Amino acid sequence: MGDAFGGKRVIGLTGNIAVGKSLALALLAELGAATIDADEVGHGVLRQGGAAYAAVVEAFGRGILGADGEIERSALGAIVFADEAQLRRLEAITHPAIRAEIRRLVMEAEADVVVIEAIKLLEGGLKAEVDAVWVVNASEARQMARLAGARGMTREEAARRIRLQNSQADKVRQADVVLENEGGIDGLRAQVERALRAFLGEE
Repeated sequence: MGDAFGGKRVIGLTGNIAVGKSLALALLAELGAATIDADEVGHGVLRQGGAAYAAVVEAFGRGILGADGEIERSALGAIVFADEAQLRRLEAITHPAIRAEIRRLVMEAEADVVVIEAIKLLEGGLKAEVDAVWVVNASEARQMARLAGARGMTREEAARRIRLQNSQADKVRQADVVLENEGGIDGLRAQVERALRAFLGEE
């Protein structure tokens, strides 16, 4: 990917829900990397005027719209997280739009290292466009605790969200780097710093 983006080095950062991807992304930003949150990009393509807005409304109906005409993520989520086929339908619409916007953001980044955080990095086709795949890993028990604590989900809701996602073990198998996030921030920071030095050929 580097040659296609003016010599930039691009890391794809992934892992399932509540493993600590956002924390790892923040640590990489502290070290000078440009960062792109694919979830935020996904929000953008669903807003009025966004690249996926019209197709999603056509596919799922105007019942997902709020009074302001914007897609209500809670209404859309109630549909797609209750039915895996509907989730795949949504992804088929949004993933191409998200990839196109991410390419634009990489091109515009001023840093030499760009990190793309994307939960669907491996499933959505972005894997082929990054120089290295980093996976943040945590036990299911840790994921459940984080979802119940930080996001206020019941154990049943948390378990359903985890089950809907592709295998974390499969992500780990495809990783160039695995960041274990079972402990505190200092342990994760040490792993991130070491992995970045290796990525840049500094050790």
